[in-house]
Formats: sequence, C-alpha cells, structure tokens
Amino acid sequence: MEENLPHRLHHTAFVTRDMEATRAFYEDVLGLPLVQTWAERDELFGRERIYCHCFFGLADGSALAFFQFVDPDDQALFGPDLPPSPFRHIALKVDRNTQAALEERIARAGITAPDTYVLEHGYCRSVYVTDPNGMILEFTYDAPEAIAMAAELRSNAHKTLRNWLVGDHRSTNVFR
Repeated sequence: MEENLPHRLHHTAFVTRDMEATRAFYEDVLGLPLVQTWAERDELFGRERIYCHCFFGLADGSALAFFQFVDPDDQALFGPDLPPSPFRHIALKVDRNTQAALEERIARAGITAPDTYVLEHGYCRSVYVTDPNGMILEFTYDAPEAIAMAAELRSNAHKTLRNWLVGDHRSTNVFR
C-alpha cells in the first residue's frame, strides 16, 4: 500500500426516497447484506434532523450507505433529485463469476433494459443496473490484458491527460 493514501473506501452516501425499496434492491436482488442501521436524531446544520442511515456491505468491508429523513423538507434539502445520467454512477469491481451471478440475480428480479445493460469497454466488461432511486450501479470485470498494463497506464496518466487538455482527443483505448 502506498504511504499516506486512504486504505479503502469506507462508504458512499446517498439519500433514498424509500428505504425499504432500497433495502430490498441491495439485499434481496444484488445480495449485498444490510450490515448496519442507525436510527438517528441529531442537531445538524442548525436544527434537529431525524433520519435512518443504512449500510450495505461489500467484500472488502466498505459499504454503500443510504439516508432517509422523516421530515419531507429535510428529504428535499439533502436529497435533491438529479437528472439521470450514465456518467453519474458508482462502479464496483467484481470477478467474472460474481458478475455472472449478479446478471442472473438482476434477470431473476425481472429487471430489464433500459434499467440494466452491458457495455464491453475493451479494458473491462460492465454490467449496469439502476436502483429504485434512479442511481446507476456498474459491476466491472477488468480484462486480464488491461490488468497487465496497469503500471504502464499509471506512468502515462498525466501525459495522456495533458495531451487531451490541449486538444489531442485521439482514443488511447487500445482494446477498441
């Protein structure tokens, strides 16, 4: 592990409109266990807020976390709806078998396009699914060839970015 870098993701945080629908999706459909639930009443940002905070566990000990507020004004303040975009999502690394199992679970739950789809990026294969909140999750299996290139990609990352910023928009995806 590199010195002075975070160890791993602890959790992400999102606001949900419906905690039970969120729990059912993450736990029953995707198989992520509910590992913590905190019912909270706190003085936050100038007034008392009452909310529930649930964590769904990942294999490395990190979690996807969701809040739901009792007060509709708090819900609106902290959980503004964003327009859906495939460029705003959370991506989770999986192995080939886990990705296949997730695809089966998603299909068994009756989730179909446009709420789920697969993209072959070349350097990885991604399964996308939309949760009950409209958030997109990506389950990514990295191509072994891309994993072998990790050191080279890291050493060129700043140069590639500089080139792109000055107008060199050629594709560097050698897999496509």
